[in-house]
Amino acid sequence: MKYFFILLLVIPFTSPVCGQVHEADSLIKLLQKIPEDTNRVNLLLKIASKLFFYKPDISFEYSTKAAALSDRLGYTKGNLTALTLGGESLRLTGDYPGSLKLQFEALEINRKLKDADGEASNLGNIGAIYLDLREYREAVHYLLQSNAIRQNLPNSPDGIFILTTTGIVYDFLKMPDSAFYYLQMANIQNEEIRHPQLKSFISMNIGLIYFHIGKTDSALHYYNIALLNSIASNESINLSRVYQRMAEVHQSLANYDSAMYYARIAFTEAQRTSQKLFLLESSSFLSGLYRMRHNLDSAFFYEDITVALKDSLYGTEKLKKMQLLMLSEQKRQQQILQEQELYKNRMKLIALLAAAGVFLIIVFILYRNNRQKQKKNKVLEATLTNLKSTQTQLIQSEKMASLGELTAGIAHEIQNPLNFVNNFSDVNREMIAEMKEEITKGNYAEVKIIADDIEANEQKINHHGKRADAIVKGMLQHSRSSSGVREPTDINALCDEYLRLSYHGLRAKDKSFNATIKTDFDASLEKINVIPQDIGRVILNLLTNAFYAVTEKKKQQPEGYEPTVSVSTKKIKEKVEIKVSDNGNGIPQKVLDKIFQPFFTTKPTGQGTGLGLSLSYDIVTKGHGGELKVETKEGGGTTFIIKLPA
Repeated sequence: MKYFFILLLVIPFTSPVCGQVHEADSLIKLLQKIPEDTNRVNLLLKIASKLFFYKPDISFEYSTKAAALSDRLGYTKGNLTALTLGGESLRLTGDYPGSLKLQFEALEINRKLKDADGEASNLGNIGAIYLDLREYREAVHYLLQSNAIRQNLPNSPDGIFILTTTGIVYDFLKMPDSAFYYLQMANIQNEEIRHPQLKSFISMNIGLIYFHIGKTDSALHYYNIALLNSIASNESINLSRVYQRMAEVHQSLANYDSAMYYARIAFTEAQRTSQKLFLLESSSFLSGLYRMRHNLDSAFFYEDITVALKDSLYGTEKLKKMQLLMLSEQKRQQQILQEQELYKNRMKLIALLAAAGVFLIIVFILYRNNRQKQKKNKVLEATLTNLKSTQTQLIQSEKMASLGELTAGIAHEIQNPLNFVNNFSDVNREMIAEMKEEITKGNYAEVKIIADDIEANEQKINHHGKRADAIVKGMLQHSRSSSGVREPTDINALCDEYLRLSYHGLRAKDKSFNATIKTDFDASLEKINVIPQDIGRVILNLLTNAFYAVTEKKKQQPEGYEPTVSVSTKKIKEKVEIKVSDNGNGIPQKVLDKIFQPFFTTKPTGQGTGLGLSLSYDIVTKGHGGELKVETKEGGGTTFIIKLPA
């Protein structure tokens, strides 16, 4: 039987690779005759696709040439194909940062062009990259987006690959039911297309699920289907992984000779197709087998290969590039959302200002034409009333726009505890199923261990649930409409609450933001009668300005400067004093007299409306009979002082 397998392996070891490379060589010769036009781009892409699985490094060179020529010709379709193909080539060579960068570039272009098929492919490829990096949650995030788009598109090899990859991710997340669901969907769709490589890919991963749930006979059955299909169709892309999976099954059955036999073939196949991830798996596996047999020379040989591959695939430099790339993409997505929100707010503001302008024109015309006609006074009064209402709506809209922006930032913070709740819930579901099996077996010692683990997980779920609950309650308290009714209020608690809301809201929008916070609250303060929502908005506006000031100064003085914001309360005679201070650049003396005027702002265009301090001044002075003043020194910081009747 052993010799029979060796005979079968002659075909995949030679035919597909040689055939593809020979075709690529023929196409390369044609390049000399093709001018610098779109036909040359398409020929370069065809060469890259022929070499894609067998010589991905060379494939990347040709896709890069195609991208450069497409840029010069303005050939968008060629550029997109080159980016996507180049990204996948880099993934196979193990350059994950480079691969991710190209896929994100292609994704952004496809979204601008509203190309659903291209967008789905890029999302699926990004998911496959995160799968290789074992970032399964991130992989699912992109794969599910791709599958959602693919539901409205015809069946295609790309769609089947993405369905299969989704099933693999769920398998590694220990969710076999979901894994089987996606792989069965992929199998059904492939019956229509009959793609030989995908048939092997799907069968191999169905076998892997069975192996993970302990059904080795079923696993071997599907591995053999994949192997025979690859041999029959001269398809060699999946051979390394299939042989590696068979080696793992035989090792679990203590068939170490068979495990060694299949692992060696897997290693040879991975070398031949230049797929580093497969080579890493097989070399690591062989090192372990040889070490177990005390064959240390061979063990060290494969261990050296494993270490070199790990460094190549997951080295410190590559991980650093990945982190920077992921952070850049997160910031880009946040910036897109912020720009959309700012655009909506600007449009609302423009509409309200236009309405106010229209009403002012109407008032002027009616006043000029009807000043001598007393019977028209009622129409004029009604128009003036509408104008005041519009102005009130404008002010209220600006209040809610700032609150909505902050609340949306804080909402991002809720995702963190919810992720923990979801993850531990998934784990508990799997552990409960395992506990039932152990109860059936009568293994109560193992049941007690599992129960303890479930109890620990439940405590974590409870802890993170309370975290989310506290954030939501804070958001609701923060964003509710003002009742206009004064009530006894703890000023220290109010300052502390809005300080935390402001800081965490800014952190949610900009992870790089950081500042030292100092508080000095007078413990002897008693509750005073104020409208808490209105005073809270005043404190929020002052804190937002303070954090903005120290952030801007940090950009100018990155070394040796520590951004600091301070909040203090104190009772002075019959008044309560609240101070909000920062060590930013201060306010220039020439504009100091204008800061409480409506629509005046020192921020760049689009970053401020100029209503925050004006509204705060009205709330403190007119609404509460207090004082709001400022002390500042250019280059030395600013302090806003609120004084309220005690």
